Amino acid sequence: MAEDKNKFLNESGKAGLILAGVAIAYFLITTLMGKSSLPGVASTLLSLVLWAGKLALCIWLMVKFLRKFAEENEKNRSRTFRFGMSVALCSALVYSAVYFAYVMLIDPNMFSEAINTALQTYSSIMTSEDLERVANLEPSMPTITFFINLIWCWLFGTIVSAIASSSICGSDNPFDE
Repeated sequence: MAEDKNKFLNESGKAGLILAGVAIAYFLITTLMGKSSLPGVASTLLSLVLWAGKLALCIWLMVKFLRKFAEENEKNRSRTFRFGMSVALCSALVYSAVYFAYVMLIDPNMFSEAINTALQTYSSIMTSEDLERVANLEPSMPTITFFINLIWCWLFGTIVSAIASSSICGSDNPFDE
């Protein structure tokens, strides 16, 4: 039983690392694009195409990983769903950690620049207390974005896992077991 659990975690970890790699590659490419001199419309269109490609690739990979797991495990929907949740959690943890490291170590001014731009843009319609509250958010932004990314990526992966495991293994309830 312990060997089966180790295999489960090992396989879900590998799949999660691959999915995180796709998300990290997208993040790095779009970050570099933001620092390039592409015109605004071209940059926005390219970012949109890359985002759609990342989304499609992540969904396709998750379905592929779930299908492979289901075939090796007698198409047990509940177990396949749990595998997908584990993959999503691993992927979310790795991606969120890399994003956190990026904003803390590589580009620590990222949030201060964004907040300063927002303060300049909205200073005419915000009170001084509102401006101060927004400015006070800056030190907490890396932590806030870490948890937002973690929760969002895990929830999205869980939803994809629920839908995919249902279509791969049948329609029994994944929450029963």
